[in-house]
Parts: sequence; structure tokens; C-alpha cells
Amino acid sequence: MKNIYLAIILFISFIPCKTIFAQAFTAWGDQGNGTYVNPILNADYSDPDVIRFQDKYYMVSSDFHYIGMPVLESDDMVNWKIISQIYDRFDFPKWEENGRYAGGSWAPAIRYHDGKFWVFFCTPDEGLFMSNATDPAGPWSKLTHVKDVPKWEDPCPLWDDDGQAYLGRSQKGAGPIIIHKMNPEGTELLDEGKTVYTGPVAEGTKFLKKDGYYYLIIPEGSVHAGWQTVLHSKNIYGPYEKKVVLEQGSTDINGPHQGALVDTPEGEWWFFHFQQTEPLGRVVHLQPVFWKDGWPYMGVDIDMNGIGEPVRVWKKPNVGKIFPISFPQTDDDFSSPQLGLQWQFNHNPANDAWSLTDRKGYITFHALKADNLRNARNTLTQKSMGYIGEAVVKMDIRELAEGQRAGLCCMGNLFNGIGIVRENGKNFLYLEKHGEIEKLHPIKGTDIYLKASLNAITNEHQLYYSLDNKNFTPCGNAYALKFGFWKGSRIGLFSYNTIEENGKVYFDWFRYKHDGSSVR
Repeated sequence: MKNIYLAIILFISFIPCKTIFAQAFTAWGDQGNGTYVNPILNADYSDPDVIRFQDKYYMVSSDFHYIGMPVLESDDMVNWKIISQIYDRFDFPKWEENGRYAGGSWAPAIRYHDGKFWVFFCTPDEGLFMSNATDPAGPWSKLTHVKDVPKWEDPCPLWDDDGQAYLGRSQKGAGPIIIHKMNPEGTELLDEGKTVYTGPVAEGTKFLKKDGYYYLIIPEGSVHAGWQTVLHSKNIYGPYEKKVVLEQGSTDINGPHQGALVDTPEGEWWFFHFQQTEPLGRVVHLQPVFWKDGWPYMGVDIDMNGIGEPVRVWKKPNVGKIFPISFPQTDDDFSSPQLGLQWQFNHNPANDAWSLTDRKGYITFHALKADNLRNARNTLTQKSMGYIGEAVVKMDIRELAEGQRAGLCCMGNLFNGIGIVRENGKNFLYLEKHGEIEKLHPIKGTDIYLKASLNAITNEHQLYYSLDNKNFTPCGNAYALKFGFWKGSRIGLFSYNTIEENGKVYFDWFRYKHDGSSVR
């Protein structure tokens, strides 16, 4: 233990005090000076799981009712980009009618085995799913519905040294931890499973085998205020010894738990976990790890009670090289024949009602019938990112139909947006406030610019419009968003019609800048 405290003292000594305190609440990610500030991903990549393959790292996370599950890649564990999505729909009726809010993918696991990358996850209503790929950039196989069963969650596979495959998982409501035998192809469970651990809201099962021990890396406690537990045993079915290895302690990082324990080629170990915040959701932190007597110690034991506490600032992982600062994609000019990987539809898309080829350089939405934004099909979203951000979109409204609404949404627990509504043959600027409509004034012309400013520090979201992309007028009051349906805040594009399936809208470009680059 003396070594880790010495390392802390030495590390802090070469960072100017002004730097530490200036970064404490406004900086995040790679600082460009060999250090990083948590969170490393200041966006809702909830329940992250990460693996290393050779010298690269791959991440997946829960996406619930948003379609796709992006796969992220990193060279250094701190800077990430999106390289693929795993699926494009769920083939069940309620997914065609926005009927699965808070459903969908819960706490996935990613592993590498037998020349393939494997992802397993459960949905609370439909059961256990699996997909695999020889390249994490895709293509990924069509989802295999391994087991049709409700109320399972958080699965993770393990292929043992003798070739036997296992799957650990928990139950909706959290716990107990159950282990099944599985066929090597990952397509069938071979028994009803055996309970190996029961704890306080024990879930998020992640398998690791190291030095002859089976490890179960599990979160316990609540989403907002839980802690990280590690179990180990020489037998996969136990009995397991238990150690709490990470807690909030004296820090302001609440609920540091549920994630992935990963090594570098140089032999360092690190732990990814989430922190639930308002309004961004569950953002991703990275903690240093050292091993002692067969246990991983995470973070720094500031209060010396034997349990680590999360760090805010730390030296970046030693991966042998320095890589450029990067972030998951945001902007889109819609010039590609494929949709940008940052985009996710709310529930299943209606693919015959949107297009990137109808009009070159635009994304076109053909309005489907709905009564409000919550129920609108083909709402296209991406995660809000950073403490401060601004999103602007250019929208062509020349082919709106009577009853059509289209615009820019900024939503979380509330379904809010700004846009154009067509009534009585005229276009009007309007605000949508969680199902309530405020019609503002007529709009002439064919193009309009819509903007959302996002401040996660004060939890204020302000909507604007402009006719020239220079002078923006605020509309309505700034509003607060909260974590809702297990997801953090999002921005996106929408179009629907309250009368009939009729009308088109064209989005020319979308630009989203955030504060991740403010200290670069």
C-alpha cells in the first residue's frame, strides 16, 4: 500500500495546483498533457463494458429503447470513436409503435473468443440476445434470440480453458447472480443455471479468469449510490470470497460501479465504471487498478478504510505511444449514403419513410402519423455530450404538409423540441413541451435554422431559431432535463403529422460542438 500512496504524492506534485482545481468541475477527458480528467466520456454510455484485443480497446454500453448499440474503439482507453453498430431493429410488434420505453438493451458484455467478437445482452421483455463479428467494425451477425424469457438482465459469457462455455447473469430488480452452462456457439443455454451469489442489488455480472481464479466483477447497491464488489473462487460455481473494492467515500463521484476491468499490453490494469449524473445520464470514468493477494484494488484509498475511492485527475494509461485527442462523432452533413454511426432511432425506424438518397446531401423524412413527439416514429437522436454544448441544424421546409411538425428536439425525461408546424396552409414556428404545443408566429421562406444550447452544469436547455444562421432568437424559457427511462439527455431530429401520413422535410446539415475541446 505504501507504493500507491507514494505514487499519488509524486503524481500530484508535478501537476500545478491551479490546474487541478481549474479542471475539477469543467474539464473532462484527455487534457493533452499526459493526464486525464474524469469522466473520460462525458455522455450517457451507461453500463460500459470494455475489452482489449491486441493493442486496441472496444466498448459497448446499454442503449435501452434507442436502436443500434454503438461499438467504440480506442488506442489509449481515454480517446474514443464509434466504429460500428450491432443491430438495426428488434423484430417485435411493440418496437414498431414506440411501446418499449426503458426496454431494449440492458448492460451488454463484449468478449473475444475463437476469432470472433461476441456481444450478449438481455432486454427486460424479450430475453437474451447474441451477435458476433470477426471485425468489431462489422458487419455484425443478425441478432440471435438465445432465450425467450422476461426479466433477465446483465449477461456475460466465459469460455473456459477446457472449452466449456458459461453465461453469468442476474434478474430484473437486481440479483441473484446465476451461472449457466452454454454451448460453445453461444446460441443455447444447457441448463437452468445455478445461483452463486445473493447480495444487495447484485447485478452487472462480468466474468474474468486470472491466475486460476474465476472473478465476478459486479456492482451492488443502487444505480445512483452503489459500490463495486469483486468475487473470486477457484471453482466457477463457488463458494466465492467477496471484497468491496470501490466506493464513493469522501469524493463527489457518486455510485462508482458497474463496468470493466481491463489490462494493457504493458501490464497495467484499469477499471471503467459509470457515474449517474443529471441531465447527461451515466457518464464513464476510468480508475487505476493494482493487484494484491489476488484482489484488484481500484482508485485510491483516501480514507484508508481498505476500499478504493474514485480519482478525478490521473496520469493516462501507459500504452507505449501518444495518440491524438478524439471524441465520438457528432456532426453530419448527410452526404454519405450511410447514416452516421452516432445516430440512433428512438425505437425501430420505419425505413421506407426516411432517406439519404431522395435528395443528395440531405436526410429526408416522410412524415408518419403521430399525436406528439413521444409517439413519433423515426425520431433520430444522438447522445448529449459535455458540460456545455450547442447544436444547430438547417432545415428545408418547402414540402411540409398540413398537420406536419418537424424540427430539433432536446429531450430526456421530457420530450421537448422546437420546429415548424403547418396549419391552414401556413408555416408557424412552434415549441413542443412534453406533449403541449405553443405556436409562436408565422415563418416565411424555405429554410430555417434551429439551435439548442445545452448547459449540464446549471441544467438549462434553451431553444432558438434563425433565418440567416447568424442572428438567433431564443424561444420560450430554458428548461431542465432529468435522467428518464434509464437514459440521459439527447438531441435529435423529428418529423411527424397529426392528421395523416403526408409531407416531407429535408435536413441539410447538423453541427454539434461541445466543451470537450475547450482545453485543447
